[in-house]
Amino acid sequence: MKKIREFFMNRYGMDSLNRALMVLYVIFLIISLITRQDIFIYISLGIAVYQVYRALSRNFTARAKENQVFIKFWNPIKRKYYSIKKKITDKTHRYFKCPKCKTEIRVPKNKGKIRITCPKCSEQFIKNT
Repeated sequence: MKKIREFFMNRYGMDSLNRALMVLYVIFLIISLITRQDIFIYISLGIAVYQVYRALSRNFTARAKENQVFIKFWNPIKRKYYSIKKKITDKTHRYFKCPKCKTEIRVPKNKGKIRITCPKCSEQFIKNT
């Protein structure tokens, strides 16, 4: 047990990129099981090998840089997803975009025709909630 603990000491471990690689691995594995195409098995195997390589790496700076690049790419996608989800599930408010500056404005629902003033550019427009 001591040798295993010493082996895993000073290893990079899991981060958000490794979790995304794991999800991607499972997706390609399921696709390969459904389609019976060997290419998907090889892709999933390559992803798994890269994920294990990253987790067992001792080069913390390189792995952290890779993770930062991934987070820069992933956060806008995640933010857009949660924004759309919030708009769909919000029962008490509607969301409108200002025609001038494209800022998203949250207004109460079921108030009829209202005049909305953009807090950013002070543009006024009329919408039906």
